[in-house]
Amino acid sequence: MDEPTQTNVALVFILWVAGLAAAAQFGKIAVLYDILTKIYPDSGIGFMVSIVGLVGLIFGTTAGLIVQRLGYRRVLVSALALGGLMSAIQATLPGYGLMMLTRMVEGCSHLAIVVVGPVLIARVTVPKHYGAAMSLWSSFFGVSFALTGWLGLALVSAFGPASLFVTHAAVMFTLSVLLGWMIPATNSTSNSAPVSLKNLVRQHVEIYASPRIAAPAFGFVFYTAMYVALLTLMPTQFTGAERIFVATAMPLVSIIVSLTLGVWLLGRISAVRLVQFGFGLAGVSAVLLAAVWGNSDAAVVATLLIAAALGLVQGASFASIPQINRRQDHQAFAAGAVAQLGNLGTTTGTPILVALVAAFGAIGLYVFILPLSLGGILTTQWLEKRRGRTM
Repeated sequence: MDEPTQTNVALVFILWVAGLAAAAQFGKIAVLYDILTKIYPDSGIGFMVSIVGLVGLIFGTTAGLIVQRLGYRRVLVSALALGGLMSAIQATLPGYGLMMLTRMVEGCSHLAIVVVGPVLIARVTVPKHYGAAMSLWSSFFGVSFALTGWLGLALVSAFGPASLFVTHAAVMFTLSVLLGWMIPATNSTSNSAPVSLKNLVRQHVEIYASPRIAAPAFGFVFYTAMYVALLTLMPTQFTGAERIFVATAMPLVSIIVSLTLGVWLLGRISAVRLVQFGFGLAGVSAVLLAAVWGNSDAAVVATLLIAAALGLVQGASFASIPQINRRQDHQAFAAGAVAQLGNLGTTTGTPILVALVAAFGAIGLYVFILPLSLGGILTTQWLEKRRGRTM
């Protein structure tokens, strides 16, 4: 795919919608959690949600390598069609074993979409629009969960649980056809290394040893560890109306700040510097939260500042992929590493914070946020110095 002379806004938007559909592979099960618990009693419904992310945790970087080999357009179109087929099967509410098999396959579909999506967006966007386009992409998870919760509950209430799976299948199939038509044919990748265990191991080492390819992922893991854990547990530290407000406002503030202030700042400073600024603001806000704890109104403000800070990290992390890596294959590898380490963060962050809060109460929040914020700053700075030495 040749370098664009202008941003293909329509294609960027449709690719973002594909991201929404991929995130809904998590959200549809979350929305149906109580219903599925009754349909599959004595079964692991929680694992039914998380197994999609487990695929990314294990095969994230491998996906980047395979995508580069097979071609972006082919992989994305196939992944969307495969996701649609799995949702269609799930609409029959099959036995637990078959349902879990479809969720495992769906994990492969999800991983392919989240690896290919940001790479294709970068390829149809001119550099001055990277910040806005990547910030939009980075919002797909939060926006999708909000839409799935809102529209999904209405569908289920009116037509039953199968309707949510049918609707998701229809969206995935439609996107597969639409993007197959909209995405230009990509250059052949047949000259890339064959997919073998030896090459996969070698390329994994090369990816994580590279201060360019691995840099977005090594920053992103600190963000995902904090974000999901804080969205889950921070509201529980409040009571009554404040608890509901914090639970609703945190993800919204994060998304809005990423798409507004984050985009504005990305036009003025590098993505790496904005990642560091976001982590620094999160750490300062955690100190502020500690200082005002006990004053509920001030604590709510400090909590939303933390959410805003993480929103800056969110968009800037994805924007750093094309800023640091100009080669298309390196962008795919970087996106795969982001998917892999991102899933590592979401998997480990929440149980760590649960243990800290259980042991120390609200103090556990500060013990959790400060080291991760500092770790994000120091890691990204170290990698930046390594890139400087290799130039």
